[in-house]
Amino acid sequence: MISINEAIKISLEKTKTSNNSQTRLLSEALGYRSFTDQLSKIDMPPFPQSAMDGYALRIHSKLEYKIIVEQKAGDGKDFQMNPGEAIRIFTGAFVPNQADSIVIQEKVRREKDLIYLKESPKFKANIRPQAEQIQKEELALKKGESLNPASIGFLASLGISQIEVFSKPKIGILSTGNELVEAGTKLRPGQIYESNQIMLASALKSKGIFDLNIYKVKDDLKSTVDCITKSLKECDYLLISGGISVGDYDFVEKALELNEVDCHFYKVAQKPGKPLWFGTKENKYVFALPGNPAAALSCFYIFVLPSIQKWQGFKDYTIQWEKAPLSKSFTKKGSRPLFLKAKLENGKLEILEGQNSSMLHTFAFANAICFMDGDEEYECAEAEKVKFFKI
Repeated sequence: MISINEAIKISLEKTKTSNNSQTRLLSEALGYRSFTDQLSKIDMPPFPQSAMDGYALRIHSKLEYKIIVEQKAGDGKDFQMNPGEAIRIFTGAFVPNQADSIVIQEKVRREKDLIYLKESPKFKANIRPQAEQIQKEELALKKGESLNPASIGFLASLGISQIEVFSKPKIGILSTGNELVEAGTKLRPGQIYESNQIMLASALKSKGIFDLNIYKVKDDLKSTVDCITKSLKECDYLLISGGISVGDYDFVEKALELNEVDCHFYKVAQKPGKPLWFGTKENKYVFALPGNPAAALSCFYIFVLPSIQKWQGFKDYTIQWEKAPLSKSFTKKGSRPLFLKAKLENGKLEILEGQNSSMLHTFAFANAICFMDGDEEYECAEAEKVKFFKI
């Protein structure tokens, strides 16, 4: 059995960042990272642009101007203007090159084709100059940056419709257990509903990973061996739920051995999640997670997710620890470090009731995992600051 820090170190050292890429439509690139520097195809804005609804002016000495034409968004004519002339203009419209200023409509009084300004106009007011945001061939997005809604919108405004991105891993989720049945079917004595697969799949989807393969096997060595063989051919990662303990019908460890998966550690000094197994085969990664749901999800956040994010090339793939005061005192019990489901609210951490590794209902209310180190019992007083990370 190894320490938590050793297990994290090993799993991350063994994880190699992928350099695979693919081309995706920009509309389908949310959550990916740019594989190359993205350069602007155009000036943005591509022409002098009105920032407001109002009147484009060619300035003269008076506050009275004659309206000669209207220019709305989408029109692109470069009208000739004499001093004292104005163009009715709207937000986003092309500003004629001879226009000196735009005065907003709230600051004028209009009488037919004449407008009267309330004050002298300011030169170049409310005109967005060409290339104000970015020039053609200028860097729009660095290699490795994540594509979020704002960056996608920005790239689209520059005429970019598809983009080369770092690939995301294909992940297999394998659940074991004769007792497991799908939700929606009637339970028979001795059966329980399978929840770990949908839980892990949802956790992955929440992190932008949707390329998932789902596998199910009964508690049988040959079936387990065959399923692992198949999944290692199809996936970059394999997450196995259950079957990794030492019971007579726990075949996962033996099946991994028969598939020649190298074991880098098995069992971690932590609670929950002691029976955690991690191994690799060539460029494939296997995490055999505890069967108890809360333990499996805790191990996912602590060990699996950082590895996946390093594989993807994220710069901040390690757990982002913070500290906050407890809302009430808590006694740390037992001989292993604890990961505790908690709720961060109003700057304080509440350690929730129901910490048993088989219980998911507490996780449903948690937004953080609190960590208490040490192999002895001790008291954490109210308002004492403890380590946690957000989930």
